[in-house]
Amino acid sequence: MLTIAASCAEAVAQIEDGATVMIGGFGVAGQPVELIDALIDHGATDLTVVNNNAGNGDVGLAKLIQLGRVRRIICSFPRQSDSWHFDEKYRAGEIELEVVPQGNLAERIRAAGAGIGAFFTPTGYGTPLAEGKEVREIDGRHYVLEHPIRADYSLTKAHVADRAGNLVYRKTARNFGPIMAAAATTSIVQVAEIVERGELDPEVVVTPGIYVDTVVRLESPAQTDPREEL
Repeated sequence: MLTIAASCAEAVAQIEDGATVMIGGFGVAGQPVELIDALIDHGATDLTVVNNNAGNGDVGLAKLIQLGRVRRIICSFPRQSDSWHFDEKYRAGEIELEVVPQGNLAERIRAAGAGIGAFFTPTGYGTPLAEGKEVREIDGRHYVLEHPIRADYSLTKAHVADRAGNLVYRKTARNFGPIMAAAATTSIVQVAEIVERGELDPEVVVTPGIYVDTVVRLESPAQTDPREEL
């Protein structure tokens, strides 16, 4: 049954130390900053975070890393010009890193939500990323066996939800949201608007409510990436 939380603090209150948390966003586009801030205030630590990158600047995921709450991160793009908090923690040996090619990351998350046990992909074959993994030749091409990535919780951002938890996204802010919502045991979503059942056109619903556990409405998110408007 869907829970409509009164605040971000209430939405993340159940996240425990040591949990695996997927966080949506491609850089800051679609990143659920307010939910992450609530997680910071909540104090959960020793987290494994699954994200496309390792945080930007000093806010959101970067702040969570800076505070030492992330023990391990699984991402495709750990280094960029403003990922200084991850860089510092990694060089100090204070955070573990699993690098996953971006397509593999997306497919491993999608596979978890779809109930797929594992899949073969050519990406990563012949590189250190394939070391220790099963390799198979299929029709003359080599493939690497990859396993799904599941999470205890997902924190994502959508544009509108109805009271059944069906979600509509805002352009580029969609990115990892739909697959993370399906891959997590508990899916927590921040939205800008909540409407009554039946008000959303079924043809535009991207994430069915069956994948959503908690929704919290933020009328004026503190940060909005302009790329979400593209």
